[in-house]
Amino acid sequence: MTRNNAIEGAISTLANTMRLYVEAQMRFGSLFKIDREEAINNLDRAFEAKLEAFHTLYDVSKGLFPFFDHGDSTFLIAMRNAIHHRDHPLFCSLFSRLFLEGIPSRWLGASFLLATYPTLHGAPIFMRHYFRLDDFYARFDPNLASPHLDTSLRGDKAEQRFKLIDRQLGLAVIRQKGASERYPGDQIYLDVVPIFTSAVCRVFKVMKGAGIAFRGYDAEVYRDPFTSEIEVDLNNPIFTVSRIGL
Repeated sequence: MTRNNAIEGAISTLANTMRLYVEAQMRFGSLFKIDREEAINNLDRAFEAKLEAFHTLYDVSKGLFPFFDHGDSTFLIAMRNAIHHRDHPLFCSLFSRLFLEGIPSRWLGASFLLATYPTLHGAPIFMRHYFRLDDFYARFDPNLASPHLDTSLRGDKAEQRFKLIDRQLGLAVIRQKGASERYPGDQIYLDVVPIFTSAVCRVFKVMKGAGIAFRGYDAEVYRDPFTSEIEVDLNNPIFTVSRIGL
């Protein structure tokens, strides 16, 4: 198999997982009414499949694209590795924490600060997938000395990775917003769908420019939107508040 064949296969697989994730999102509402556990687990596993497929694309195309020069792609690879190894209690989605951990009624009356990102072209990204902001700090900020810190990078490399992610994704802005409005750390959540979208757009543009073919129905469907139509504004996170009804 040539390098281009491997990249084309990885793009096809990634596009396929992206479609399956959209389908899981579309089924979520109706399935949630019948079986909360299945609905949430289906969505979480579909998202994790996207992370795995993105990591595979990184494995075969890192000679074409500098994944670790960008906060969004660096973030996805680091998050994938954390979930893949799962030697910690971090990175459970918001729905999983609300409805599958303990008694859901414990959250009644609680307010959650939810951070996401807009697009530069104005049309919103309607899908959402939230993870607790503190989990990212606990895993990647070496200054916290967290027991769950990722030790695959140490010293300056770990510090540089965290600063890149923090700066380019505006994590400090989100954390400051939460602190200023007195939200507990476990009630501030980050939407990772726009980050994933931004990274895929960045990588797909380079792959297309390098003459890599987008083979298969799913890859062809996603090629044009992710190379010429969608652009995420990671510099200006936006916020909503969700209150668990009494």
